[in-house]
Amino acid sequence: MLIQQTSTSLVDTLRLRRQQLANLINFPAILWSGSNSPRNFPINLLPFRASSHFLYFAGLPLSKAAIRLEAGRLELFIDDPSPSSALWHGETPTREEIAQKIGADVARPMAELESWVEDAATVAVQDAATWTQQSQLLNRWVLPQSPPQGIDLELAKAIISIRLTHDDAAITQLRKAAAVTVEAHKVGMAATPKAKLEAEVRAAMEGVIIAHNMTTSYNSIVTVHGEVLHNEHYHNPLQPGDLLLADVGAETEMGWAGDVTRTWPVSGKFSSTQRDIYNVVLAAHDACIAKIHPGVEYGDIHLLAATVIAEGLVELGILQGNPQDLVEMDAHALFFPHGIGHILGLDVHDMEDLGDLAGYEEGRERSDRFGLSYLRLNRPLRPGMLVTIEPGFYQVPAIFNDTNVRSKYETVVNWQRLSEFADVRGIRIEDDVLVTEVGSEVLTAALPNSASDVEDLVSC
Repeated sequence: MLIQQTSTSLVDTLRLRRQQLANLINFPAILWSGSNSPRNFPINLLPFRASSHFLYFAGLPLSKAAIRLEAGRLELFIDDPSPSSALWHGETPTREEIAQKIGADVARPMAELESWVEDAATVAVQDAATWTQQSQLLNRWVLPQSPPQGIDLELAKAIISIRLTHDDAAITQLRKAAAVTVEAHKVGMAATPKAKLEAEVRAAMEGVIIAHNMTTSYNSIVTVHGEVLHNEHYHNPLQPGDLLLADVGAETEMGWAGDVTRTWPVSGKFSSTQRDIYNVVLAAHDACIAKIHPGVEYGDIHLLAATVIAEGLVELGILQGNPQDLVEMDAHALFFPHGIGHILGLDVHDMEDLGDLAGYEEGRERSDRFGLSYLRLNRPLRPGMLVTIEPGFYQVPAIFNDTNVRSKYETVVNWQRLSEFADVRGIRIEDDVLVTEVGSEVLTAALPNSASDVEDLVSC
């Protein structure tokens, strides 16, 4: 990591963030960045990604570092590079140079951290070496798989209240992530006609992201089996008649995420059945975005998507009955089993390391309903929130072949009519939407999503 001339805007942003935290808690907080994990032998390391909570307040993706926050002050704990480091890694910044870059009040070696942990709260980091260190120094279990308790819970709630809405510096980063994500999707569509495997389209898309000195914000999904929601295999051949679903996002150097999905025909032309379903999904997508305003419940947006999809499937003869009644009995979830989206920020599913604390308003719990159990966000929308809108249609064999499901919905699904749509395995359309003071702004609007425009991008 190169240290350039101190950025006043970065320092000011970080100072404002930690002052916001100081206004919410009256105890010290220590946030660890995490450490590199070896792939198989000690110096063959997996790519490092700093803890997002650390990144939010420290601003730089430092490894094996910690910050102590109290009363608006930031104390940095990190070791200077070893004398041999320059041979293998080049010149790296010193502790004091890093401290200047982020506006730290004090900078100390990591060995001194144990003298400053009394009464401190923290958030568990995912890698085992770090959460073990956290547990040892704080003399209590700090485990990523366990909900935070006591002052750790108070800290988590305070961080959530700050990170749920984005400041100007964050929005600038999120716009960068969105722009590169859009470019990657356009290149992926254009690469499809000459590609033989899913992997070739993935390579074209990720090549754009790498060329901008970014990385992917999650494992890319580029698949002709769009019915597998998190499909991370890329070996399938691309054949005429297939739909290719690409869920790919860029992550900036500072850790901010983009998240976009498009679905397009490998041949460059949707079949009539594919276009019909695509337009149902697009209608739900557009209706949801039009509804986004401050104060609107995100859960209501999900139910709107479910209703529009149910209406469309009734019109196509796939579902039978009143759309509202079909949603009440979760018939839509046969084809749209997941939630309408999630919050987006320093992670693609922002702050989900804290479970439902971030996604669910205090006092609310996940539903056990088939059509609601995967809803990741259940809060009223506020200006500055960035959310995804991603309705879909999927024919999932594990759902359709379940005898209990078939029995429950035998009178509302026209299975014979559905069989005519066999060339539609999965369709998802996803954009990143910023809640504004008066409505919303689609940060990824530069990527067209109408069926005709998508065909043009593939065929150009």
